[in-house]
Amino acid sequence: MSDSRWVSTSMPYLAPRERGQADAWSAEAAARGGKGGQRIVNAGEIPASDEVAALLGVTAGEAVVVRRRVIELDGLPVELTDTYYPAAIARGTRLAERGKIPGGAVTLLAALGHRGVRVREDVTARMPASDEREALRLDTGEPVLCLSRITFDAADQPIQADLMLMPAHRQQLRYEIRIG
Repeated sequence: MSDSRWVSTSMPYLAPRERGQADAWSAEAAARGGKGGQRIVNAGEIPASDEVAALLGVTAGEAVVVRRRVIELDGLPVELTDTYYPAAIARGTRLAERGKIPGGAVTLLAALGHRGVRVREDVTARMPASDEREALRLDTGEPVLCLSRITFDAADQPIQADLMLMPAHRQQLRYEIRIG
């Protein structure tokens, strides 16, 4: 891809995919002439940290399901994403396994009866820890963007929380908001 900066919007990642469609990241990368992929580093139940507990509205230490991934574009790591789910939703499903989920996790959530209707995102910037810098192949002194996303269902209950780290110099986040 000729442009080193990726302009990212959240909308494609919030709606379930049609049967047979690729996950949103692979489809978005392909539409822009690239190859998107992901490596699932870990998946399963863990105790919720204070941060994750606050995002999901559970008690710190309560079991949650996490999927830890390295998101890649044309073989280059462009994002570290940890996605968390309440154990009551994800326990015993493909969300708790390391395998790829056809159509993506949002599609599986919808099939399980959990559809997102509202999302809240917070974006901050900071310097990466050494392991994050190494995983994202960053030079010393290069900052990361931290995006925290919570997806809520129709009852306004959190069904998914994402914590993402992205090299700041390779990202531009775009938000479009409809009023009325």
